[in-house]
Amino acid sequence: MTSFLIISLDFELHWGRFDKIPLSGALDYYRGARYAIPKMLDLFDRHHIHATWATVGSLMAENEEEWRQYNPEIQPSYENLKYSAYHWFTNQDRIAGDALFAPDLVKLVIDCPYQEIGSHTFAHYYTCEPGQSDEQFRADLKAAQKIAKEKFSISLDSLVFPRNQVDRHSLQIAREEGFRTARTNPKDWYWKDTHRENLIKRLFRTGDTLISLGEKTSYTLPEKQNGDLLPLPASRLLRPYRKTSLFNQKRINRIKEEMERAARLGELYHLWWHPHNFGHFPEENLQCLEGVLQHFRKLEGDYGMVSRGMGGMLNEELRMKN
Repeated sequence: MTSFLIISLDFELHWGRFDKIPLSGALDYYRGARYAIPKMLDLFDRHHIHATWATVGSLMAENEEEWRQYNPEIQPSYENLKYSAYHWFTNQDRIAGDALFAPDLVKLVIDCPYQEIGSHTFAHYYTCEPGQSDEQFRADLKAAQKIAKEKFSISLDSLVFPRNQVDRHSLQIAREEGFRTARTNPKDWYWKDTHRENLIKRLFRTGDTLISLGEKTSYTLPEKQNGDLLPLPASRLLRPYRKTSLFNQKRINRIKEEMERAARLGELYHLWWHPHNFGHFPEENLQCLEGVLQHFRKLEGDYGMVSRGMGGMLNEELRMKN
């Protein structure tokens, strides 16, 4: 049985953090991310790594004017307006385009071998927050598809839900809007209902990066849902390097051990992170990533492990059935 390393990236810059972090104090962080992303692509190219870049559609716009042209007419009516990117945007005195708009980086990804552009919705849409509706979610997904098609001539097959807010109903809507695969959450209790966060869940998720607190992270190929949408559960978040942490290498070693177990068992291992996570200490983060990719190459030689993005697993699923 063939084993696979799946990589998906939540490509969002400040669109993924507007409701948590003030933009004004994070500009150096995004400069670091912009420095790291081309180098990340170089590593992928050098090691023949396939990856899905689940991209916030708003990030594809050139500037505010173009972004507004692609805004859906129907926007989310969250009970808590802090979750609305549109509400946040209209209340900014100054917009730093480098932290929000990056069509140049999207083009770099498209031009790099083995990379897939997926969707992280148009405006970092939260499907489980009270107040939003099916109609609003559909409008967001249509806007994401429209900007990708008109600006880059691509169709989006793979979807990653912002803040991992995914349930069966949102998966059904995604399928109806043309998505063929989606990243879902692990089965562990501390990954359920991610819109209802608490300290205990966060502590268990953090602790599980060091010692096993949940179920096995690799798995056999799931069955498609509703006949034609392939769910691909996340296995592990590649957490960023922290200068003050004593556990940087321990976390990397745990990922390598989990990858090796997946390779031995002929299973799937789905690694994910945010490219902007490399904004602080980019060189150290890139070094950690290269260690993971070098370990993949060893597993490729020893066990025949294969690198695929989320969309690439659709072809593998068809091949396995035939």
